[in-house]
Amino acid sequence: MELNADFSERVVVHSDELEWQASPMKGVDRRMLDRIGGEVARATTIVRYAPGSKFSAHTHTGGEEFIVLDGVFQDEHGDFPEGTYVRNPPTSAHTPGSEDGCTIFVKLWQFDMDDRKQFRKNMADELSETNDGVATALLHQDKRETVTFHRVDPGATLAVEDTGGIELLVISGSGTSGRETLRKGSWLRLPAGDSLTLDAGDDGAKVWMKTGHLPYAKAPEV
Repeated sequence: MELNADFSERVVVHSDELEWQASPMKGVDRRMLDRIGGEVARATTIVRYAPGSKFSAHTHTGGEEFIVLDGVFQDEHGDFPEGTYVRNPPTSAHTPGSEDGCTIFVKLWQFDMDDRKQFRKNMADELSETNDGVATALLHQDKRETVTFHRVDPGATLAVEDTGGIELLVISGSGTSGRETLRKGSWLRLPAGDSLTLDAGDDGAKVWMKTGHLPYAKAPEV
């Protein structure tokens, strides 16, 4: 399966307009944003766990990173509440689920295959002092990518330049980028060479972002 697999194109998806699709596990549904591959795929997805649902134990051969959008995600490593950023590198394993239900934004098979650093962060706790209406948290950085979280005050502008591509998810609030209005759940991917300007709306915006990574985008090495 290929979905939004041309990384030279600008892509905007308003995820709340997508139908939920069933996953192989009962009670776990998803909205696919981009994908290369079948059930083993380089994928960017919003996943919803119904209360009491869980996946069977599995190993992340290509790594997994996610943010908890609502509810509490759980596995044998602990409870991960809304606002948590998690990296589970290649070779890590767990049995994910949610007692009360949750929604996560997850990316699979997008790691440096030599990465073995596993961690979790509360994104809000990592925020810097506000500068020109924007507070930034550096969540992860390596030679391939930079992952950040931004809180943009109402009317403030988030401006980013990166030669390796830009990808963002609006977690809350709203903003405009070019002629596009982005709202909670909107996902934007800009190709390498493009820059980003996001003007926050009257309610401000909270945004997860990844930059520099698109030159490394490819199908899983199965």
